[in-house]
Amino acid sequence: MALLIPTQLFRDVSAITPEYLAGQGIRALVLDVDNTLTAHGSQEVSPAVSDWLARMKAAGIGLAIASNNFEKRVAPFAQRIGVQHVSFCCKPAPFGLARARHILGVERGALALVGDQIFTDSLGAHLYGIKMLLVRPVTRDIKMLIRARRWLEQPVLRRYFEQGGTIL
Repeated sequence: MALLIPTQLFRDVSAITPEYLAGQGIRALVLDVDNTLTAHGSQEVSPAVSDWLARMKAAGIGLAIASNNFEKRVAPFAQRIGVQHVSFCCKPAPFGLARARHILGVERGALALVGDQIFTDSLGAHLYGIKMLLVRPVTRDIKMLIRARRWLEQPVLRRYFEQGGTIL
């Protein structure tokens, strides 16, 4: 179960601050898209996420997208927010995360993954040896498979809180 437990849980991406990242030695973030930065399938960016991205960039935090979705979904979104991307990452396999780290040019200890799913994002981050910053989903999941995974995530989240984890 340790491979599933996030490093930290956040209410949403805007709760992740440059100060928190500096305290953890994190200089770059690999970002998931669907239900992390925007709703599933959406190309829209909320004002809160736009402001957060601007704060991260102003603080010198490197940003890149690593999504399991296809290029036709990921590339326009990455272009819209002004970051490079890796599509079809196959998380939890570490290959896409390695490509994103190469783009960002940082060592593993200075990198964290920001995502909303435990069985893809959290497991992938731990298998690759980087910190995992789990965020609450942007919207309620509509796909049955993801809804089933959310139910299966509950014991992992209980363990996170039992071990003293908090929501920032």
